[in-house]
Order: sequence, then C-alpha cells, then structure tokens
Amino acid sequence: MIFFKKYFHLELKLFAFFLLSKTRSLLSVFEEDAGTLTEYTNQLLQAMQRVYGAQNEMCLATQQLSKQLLAYEKQHFALGKGDEEVISTLHYFSKVVDELNILHSELAKQLADTMVLPIIQFREKDLTEVSTLKDLFGLASNEHDVSMAKYSRLPKRKENEKLKAEVAKEVANARRKQHLSSLQYYCALNALQYRKRVAMMEPMLGYTRGQINFFKKGAEMFSKRMDSFLSSVSDMVQSIQGELDAEAEKMRISQQDLISVNESVYTPDSDITSPAINRNLIQKAGYLNLRNKTGLVTTTWERLYFFTQGGNLMCQPRGAVAGGLIQDLDNCSVMAVDCEDRRYCFQITTPTGKAGITLQAESKKEYEEWICAINNISRQIYLTDNPEAAAIKLNQTALQAVTPITTFGKKHEVHHSSQNVRNTENDKTTPNESAGAQDSTQLIALGTPIQFDIVLPATEFLDQNRGGRRANPFGESEDSSKNEEEDSLLQQMFVVRFLGSMAVQSDDTSEVIYEAMRQVLAARAIHNIFRMTESHLMVTSKNLRLIDPQTQVTRISFELATVTQFAAHQDNRRLIGFVVHLSETPGEESMSAYVFESNTEGEKICYAISLGKEIIEAQKDPEALAQLMKSVPLTNDGKFMLLNDQSEEDGTTHEEGEESEA
Repeated sequence: MIFFKKYFHLELKLFAFFLLSKTRSLLSVFEEDAGTLTEYTNQLLQAMQRVYGAQNEMCLATQQLSKQLLAYEKQHFALGKGDEEVISTLHYFSKVVDELNILHSELAKQLADTMVLPIIQFREKDLTEVSTLKDLFGLASNEHDVSMAKYSRLPKRKENEKLKAEVAKEVANARRKQHLSSLQYYCALNALQYRKRVAMMEPMLGYTRGQINFFKKGAEMFSKRMDSFLSSVSDMVQSIQGELDAEAEKMRISQQDLISVNESVYTPDSDITSPAINRNLIQKAGYLNLRNKTGLVTTTWERLYFFTQGGNLMCQPRGAVAGGLIQDLDNCSVMAVDCEDRRYCFQITTPTGKAGITLQAESKKEYEEWICAINNISRQIYLTDNPEAAAIKLNQTALQAVTPITTFGKKHEVHHSSQNVRNTENDKTTPNESAGAQDSTQLIALGTPIQFDIVLPATEFLDQNRGGRRANPFGESEDSSKNEEEDSLLQQMFVVRFLGSMAVQSDDTSEVIYEAMRQVLAARAIHNIFRMTESHLMVTSKNLRLIDPQTQVTRISFELATVTQFAAHQDNRRLIGFVVHLSETPGEESMSAYVFESNTEGEKICYAISLGKEIIEAQKDPEALAQLMKSVPLTNDGKFMLLNDQSEEDGTTHEEGEESEA
C-alpha cells in the first residue's frame, strides 16, 4: 500500500513534467509563428501604404495635369498659328481630367479606410497585445524563479517558521501571477491564429471593392459622352500623322536629291571664275564673319548669321531665337578692305564718316552680292512701291554712266532704252519724279565714261627714277611751284581718296555734284571697282593740287578760279565733290565733276576752298584783304589757319602710301 502511494505520486510528477515540457514546446512554436506574422504584416503594410501613396500621388498628378493643359493657351509660341483647335481640345481634356481626379480622390480615401486602416489596427492591436503579454509573462516567470531560489535557500536545522511562511507565501503569489500571465498569453496566441486570417482578407476585400467602384463610376461617367469626342480626336490625330508622313516623304526625297548633287554645290567659292551675281538685291541673308577688336592691335573673328530687314542690318547669334539690330544702313557707304590675310572683307561706314563694322564673306559671289545689296539699301530704294525695279534702274543708270558712247545713234538708243526701263518700272510715277529724272539727265552728260583713277604721266616716273629735277605736267617748274606755295596765304592739306570723275552739263546748282556722286558710287559697285589710292589734297589760295603721298609728285592741279561749284554730301559727310571748267581746245570749254572721299568731314574742305576764293577776291582790294586777315586767325608764318584744324586731315589716321578699298 505504501509502495502504491509512492508510485502514484511519482506518476503525477512525471505527468506534470510532461505537460510542462509540451507546453514549453508549443509555446516556442506559437512564438515563432507570431514573430513571422509580425514581420510579414510589416512588409504587407508597406506594400499597401505604397499603393495608397501611389493613388494619392495620382490625385495630385491629375490635378497638376489639368492645370498644365489649361496653361497651353497662355504660352507664347513663335509658331502658334493654327493652335485654336488644339487649345479647345485641351480645354475639354482638362475637364475630363478634373472629373477623373474626383474619382481618384474617392478611391484614395476608400483605400485608406478599407485597406490600410484594418492592417494598421491588426498590427497595433493584436500583434502589439501579444508582444506586451509576452513581456509580462517573461517578467512573471523571472519573479517566480527568484522566489523559488529564495525558498530553496532556507536552512535545514534552525528553521524559522515565520520566515518559511513568508517565503512560501511569496512563492505562491509568484506562481499565481505567472499562471495568470501565462493563461492570458496563451489565449492571445490562440486568438492570433484566428485573427490573422481575418486580418489578411479584410484589407484586400476593401482594395478590390474600391477599385470596382472606381471603374464602375468611371464607366458610367464617360462611356456615353466620351465615345464621339475620342473618335473625333483620333481622326484629327490620324490626319496630322498623315500630313507628317507626307512631309517626311518630301524631306526624304529632298535628302536623296541633296545626296545625288555634285560636291561643288557645297564647296565654297567653287565658281570664282564666273559667279552668277545678282546686283539688284534689296535684301540679303547669310553667314558672315564679324571682326571684333580684343586689344589695341589684336582682333578676333566670329561667325554669325546676318540678314537685312528694311533699312537695317540684323545679326542673330548662335542659339538666339531672334535677331538684333547691328547697323542702320540708310545713307551708309560700303567699301572693300584688306584685313590681314583674309579675303572677301568689306566695311560699312556710317553717314557721319565713322568706320562701322568689318565683315567677311565666304565666297566672291557672296562678297559682291552683299556689297551690292547694302549699296542698294543705303539709297532707301526699299521704300519705293517697286524696289526691285528701282534697283534695276539704279544699276542700269550706272551701266550707262560707264559705257562709252561715241555716235549720236547709240546715244539716242541708250536714252530710249533707259526711258523704257523708267516707264516699265512703275506705271504710277508722279510728274515730280519724271521732272527729277529729266533734271538728272540734264545735269549729267549721258554716254560719257567715268574715270576711276588719276594716272600719273610716265615722264614723272622717269624723272623720279633719274633723280633729276621733275617737270610739272602743267608747265610749271618745281621751284616756281615752291615759290607759289611760299607766297600763298592759305595752305591746307587733306587726306583724300579719288573715287571718280565724269563730264557734266551744268554747274548752276550743287545737285550736279550729288548726282555725280551717286553715278560714281553706283558704277563702282556694279563693276566691282573698289580699290582706290590715297592722296593728299592741297588747298591754297591759288589752286587745288592732288599730291602723291610717297613721291610728293603733283598728280593733277586746278586753278582755284576754275572751280565753280563744290559741296559735301548731305548724308555722308566724308564725300566731297567739285566742278571744274577745263579748256580742251581754244574756244571750247568743258565741265567735269570730281568726287573724293576724305578722312575728315567734307565741310572742312569746302570751307578751305571758299576761304581760298575769298582770298583771291580780297587780294584785289588791300583793305578787303586786311579785313579778311583780321576775321580769320593766322598761323605763326602769317598764313590763314582753318578753324578746328587738329591735323586729322594730315594723314594721322592712315599711313602715307597706304591703299584702301571702297
């Protein structure tokens, strides 16, 4: 009987130990499952939050898209012609996007309430509760272990009943607390197995229902009224695509044609021998090299796109959307210049005589066409009713001016052809214009050639090379000319360039000089005569002498009394001209107009000539001469001094003997 009781107690202890060990094993399995569920739930929540964030971003994106569609109308497109239909279509699309934005906003709210919120509640409530109970269960187990260790250390021999009772009570309380916390923990673990199934299904149920409602509302809203609109927009897009395909085919054919052409088309200056030059241009566009000064003697060249617009020369830098004004061409002059080792350079000079910009063309054809076009524009023929015909007339007149005509029949034929050109130019010619054209023909002798250079007689060069005394071509000795200079009350030197001379029929008005200037400049532009030699114009109280700056040889001389008319150009102050009476044979006289370009203002030369004439008249009366000497300042040697004489006409701006190009 005693043995049976001992055996029974042993079996109970073994069974309790077995239950405890099994509970511990199941607890570890449940805890591992709860940890895996917590990690998976966090990842699932991140994925659902990403879906919600994308939907919320979709709302903001559609809202921004609607605003951007409306902003198309406010854009200032340079090529916005024909965009009215596009603007109206984009306005309608903006309304559609706004309605879709409302649906997207509702879907985002539904996803937040039915998908994201349940999984957050599951994580915060159930998983957090299990984690908290686990921590409480661990604390209770630690307290039970501490109390059991304290109970185990009670002494054997001298037992204290009071202490034993307190420790036993403490152990009982710890066991009770552990038991309660374990039961709550175990119940939470068991409930988690059911709760996790619901937690996985509920968010996806809300996501699916939200998407279905979104598509249903979208179908109800757009299925009927959007079909016709979308079909019309589709037809418009297809038509535009067809036009694009046709244009692409044209471009492909053009590319094939360009590939098949000769390489000479792309070679610059390929037709240098006989280029086809259009001299009647009133507008021109193309690439030119612009010279920029970077220092006192250093320069750089920049390739830019230039074009003419009205009376202005425009420049459009690389990358710019529009061009800017670089030079006003009205009443300007254009001349060819030598620029270091570069070819085809020309310079535009302002009406005040100030040197403007220097440009370089890539070929002879471009070079001459740019010069002719700027020359035509500077005369403001673009303001006429028919500028092309006016340019043709201008060049035709210049051709007649440089074509020698000896017989009366040819002269009559040329006059008749010029009259036909004038009649076909513009049927609306006013009587005043006809009168002006007739006056110009009466001023200039038609059919006479223009002389573009003053050739020094060969005897002058022979005398210079021999080193002997030079003989003056006008019958005066060198000593006598020096004595005349010493005796002259006026000596003024100007740096000039001879442009040309031609016979005239009248010297009653300065208009003959202006017409001669126009004829000479136009003839130079048409016949590509741009080079001219620099000389010194000596104005004295007796004569006008043109002196070679290198040899100091007098190229030509005119008595001041034979100069009957002189004037500077009204717009280009650097141009100066005068009319001279020449005696060809005894009893016969002719008149010729000489045109020069000066480094200074032509008014100064005119003032010097006028002063010389006044001196000639005053020398006849000693009292008048004395009065003149009082009114005009004198130099130290007793000669008349011009006002504003700053030696700028002494050749300081140009070296002696230097040749320039017009």
